Amino acid sequence: MYSLLIFDWDGTIIDSTGRIISSMQSAALEVGLDKPSEDTVREIIGLGLPEALQAMFPAITPRESDLMRERYAYHYTEGDCTPTALFPYVRETLENLRAKGYRLAVATGKNRRGLDRVLAQTELGHLFEITRCADETTSKPDPHMLHEILEQTGVAPEAAIMVGDTEFDMDMGRRAGVGRIAVSYGAHHIDRLYQYDPLLSMHHFNELEHWLTKKGDLA
Repeated sequence: MYSLLIFDWDGTIIDSTGRIISSMQSAALEVGLDKPSEDTVREIIGLGLPEALQAMFPAITPRESDLMRERYAYHYTEGDCTPTALFPYVRETLENLRAKGYRLAVATGKNRRGLDRVLAQTELGHLFEITRCADETTSKPDPHMLHEILEQTGVAPEAAIMVGDTEFDMDMGRRAGVGRIAVSYGAHHIDRLYQYDPLLSMHHFNELEHWLTKKGDLA
């Protein structure tokens, strides 16, 4: 039986891919780096920001990295007007799962400041028992943040599921020994996630509740 559901944030809970791409492109141009393509930025969504910048700009200097982090944060939070919204059925599904007794968590490539901000903005923070961010542990796909969540909740790996939209989420979940559910509407194409043997390929967020109900797998 599964008792703990762990969610990625960007591309799984909230439709932020467009803003991430445009904010990263604007920041790169301001810092004097080559403008990354949309596909290039999609590839790094889910990583911690330092790891993402290193992957996109292998020759980036420490000063450029600091400037990129500053300018990206500005554009994402203030300068960019690209809409972000919860994916359909997210709020009601999370509320229903919590009411049914599931324990909910977040494991994200966001930093703590960014996650706390969006948890407050979306008014979803009270639903999650524990959250982990890339700047307070190790970036995906290292399983460290999942190990920390499991340790603090006292849940065994076989009783937990990682829900995410990228290979980083699936790889992290497999390395931590937890079940995986792949999201098809996020940053990485669903075909790339099948190699991680997901329990479910989810095309709409409420499919998670339907799947758990069908299995009779209430916490």
